[in-house]
Amino acid sequence: MLKTAEGVVLEVYVKPNSKIFRVELEDDELVVSCCEAPVKGRVNRELVKVLSRLFNRRVELVSGFSSRHKRILIINIEADEVNRILASISTPDTP
Repeated sequence: MLKTAEGVVLEVYVKPNSKIFRVELEDDELVVSCCEAPVKGRVNRELVKVLSRLFNRRVELVSGFSSRHKRILIINIEADEVNRILASISTPDTP
């Protein structure tokens, strides 16, 4: 996570063609399982749309347009709020 003047930049790893959309935090990296196929920017649009709803902020794709490793910018948000939201969605895998 990188704090900038515009907001916060997150490193995201995308897994396309998943059965369900899921956001997980694994080893300081956000892993997002997207339902869309990686064709004509569909995964990127789904990612930006859902993360915008999750953070209730405008989200922009900064880099990684054709890669599974992406950097997204969440506009006008503080790092502690991002951490709080991510902590609320991540559930520990305990039996």
